[in-house]
Amino acid sequence: MSNQSAFTPLRFSRGPEMKNRFMLAPLTNLQSHADGRLSDEEFDWLTMRARGEFGSTMTAAANVQACGRGFPGQIGIFGDQHLEGLSRLAKGIQKHGSVAILQLHHAGMRAPREHIDERPVSASADEETGARALAREEVETLSEDFIVAAERAERAGFDGVEVHGAHGYVLAQFLSAETNARTDRYGGSLENRARLLFDVVDGIRRRCGSDFIVGVRLSAERFGVTLTEAREVAQRLMHEGRIDFLDMSLWDVFKEPAEEEFQGRSLLSYFSELDRGDVRLGAAGKISSAADVQACLDAGLDFVLPGRVGILHHDFPRRVREDPDFEQVVLPVTEQYLRNEGLSQAFVSYMATWGGFVESSGE
Repeated sequence: MSNQSAFTPLRFSRGPEMKNRFMLAPLTNLQSHADGRLSDEEFDWLTMRARGEFGSTMTAAANVQACGRGFPGQIGIFGDQHLEGLSRLAKGIQKHGSVAILQLHHAGMRAPREHIDERPVSASADEETGARALAREEVETLSEDFIVAAERAERAGFDGVEVHGAHGYVLAQFLSAETNARTDRYGGSLENRARLLFDVVDGIRRRCGSDFIVGVRLSAERFGVTLTEAREVAQRLMHEGRIDFLDMSLWDVFKEPAEEEFQGRSLLSYFSELDRGDVRLGAAGKISSAADVQACLDAGLDFVLPGRVGILHHDFPRRVREDPDFEQVVLPVTEQYLRNEGLSQAFVSYMATWGGFVESSGE
């Protein structure tokens, strides 16, 4: 099998082109300092992937407000105190010919109270998490803070940003009719529930440079998002052309939809068939081999976002280029294996919480 198409350059409507079709997925790694400043461990982990020939290297989720911190060791972009580390990181990624993308994030109700020392916030109050509903003016401030964070990423030298609208975090909490019970202009109809996401995208596009790349990550299902509404939001993002790429987080790029009425073909096909104009389409979910990469491109994707395999093989693109039959290492792997792949002990310990990923001490 040839993987030639995986190694053709990919040009966006703005910004630098990717030298190949591999974009590192944004991966939680718990390696930054408690105040959100970049650590040497996170710098080393990400630049190692850039060196491993990923055409684009994306950071883990970077919180745009202190109260949006979703996990310990999260990289921050909510203040100028983060600029020094972020500038170093952008340069470190670009040094290896990889496009540097920073993911903008706010956990909303999924921000643990013990991490933020206050009640978490969301589109609406939530009894389970103790979250309170954001007031109208606070929603507008949240939108502004996403936009300012994008400007900060541009000042730091990143080639672009991805707006995290997936996985039940704050923008997805507004999108979901299950978590958004608002009766103002941010609630009710899908247009209203999607307003915050589009306000953020429009603001970034308006205030960042004409060559600054803007992407969005969406969930196709789960987290209170229906396939019909996810498709509608995706199509609108593509039609309006203010983004350069759409990243669909599918959990498994080869699965069928969970909703019975849509089964019979792949979940991916419901997005690859959309009229995308100049917007590039990528997806993440259980891409673990050279064959998987080619199957995704054959199914209509413009690029792939390897996740776990990028943890296991810092040079996954290079391995695919050199071996069209390449498959990821068999799990579980040892802690030493992961350390050799650039993971700090904090990251290794986090991966040990993923079932069957790391060998237990008894094995």
